[in-house]
Amino acid sequence: MLKSRYGLLDQGQNPVPKAYIVVSALHPLVSSQFFKRYNMHSNHIMSDVVTSIHNPRIKHAVGLRDKKQRDLESLMLVDGAEEIALAIESRAILRTLYRSEQNRYDLHGLLIKARQAGAEVIELGERAFEKIAYRDSPDGWVGVFRKPSTLLADLRLSATPLVVVIESVEKPGNLGAILRTADAAGVDAVISCNPITDLTNPNVVRASKGALFAVPIAEASTTEVLHWLRTNHIQLVAATPAATPVYSEIDLRQPVVLAVGEEKYGLSETILAAADLTVRIPMRGRVNSLNVSNSAAILLYEAVRQRG
Repeated sequence: MLKSRYGLLDQGQNPVPKAYIVVSALHPLVSSQFFKRYNMHSNHIMSDVVTSIHNPRIKHAVGLRDKKQRDLESLMLVDGAEEIALAIESRAILRTLYRSEQNRYDLHGLLIKARQAGAEVIELGERAFEKIAYRDSPDGWVGVFRKPSTLLADLRLSATPLVVVIESVEKPGNLGAILRTADAAGVDAVISCNPITDLTNPNVVRASKGALFAVPIAEASTTEVLHWLRTNHIQLVAATPAATPVYSEIDLRQPVVLAVGEEKYGLSETILAAADLTVRIPMRGRVNSLNVSNSAAILLYEAVRQRG
């Protein structure tokens, strides 16, 4: 069986494996099969196809869906070419790139980027790829990345920071949507306070469209977050239906943290008591709460509007 340890023969922009020169002289069918395995645009020879769902690599990738395993290895899964490309562009460390053998398109140049990053590229059979993919309609690419830092101490703020604190939000879709909005609004950081679902959950990554890698993130307890805010002299503005001021009536041009809580119970009494200001979003209907990602978007874009 042909292996992927052959050297390259430089012939300009599209080098050809030395092994291809040999096999092409043996038989046209053999040479065509070998050449199909070689990606001309990436200068990379694909490894043998992994087909068994019981392969240790497949079991390892599936295991990264579990938070304990992600924390233990400091690794995470990213499903989708667009998300993988954004992660690489954001300087996330790619360890392994899995490609479905059914996928013959590389619109984002992932094979080249993976090779430049020193990552291993592994081609998977259809069943094996379906085992590790977690999207409803996977596009044939899954990456294993090193987890980004989630330490408060690693956050770097601008002179007038705009930060989002999300407390005890559980649904990955809401977390992902907030990350996408935060990226679009140019926030300094998103901090998950007392997280129920961690930010590196594969479904959060999927819902964020890769924005998880474009926005500085942190996870911490309420006590730790409040201490960090005081240390950095940042005003805490908490959203609650019980507040009197409307969010658009306060000055959000100064260093500010906008805090939102999960829909059923809202922010904790600890955060509300520590807040410098509480604000509300006017609601004219009969429903008593907004989706938390919508609330965050409304507050963030008021800050963007005020800051010009």
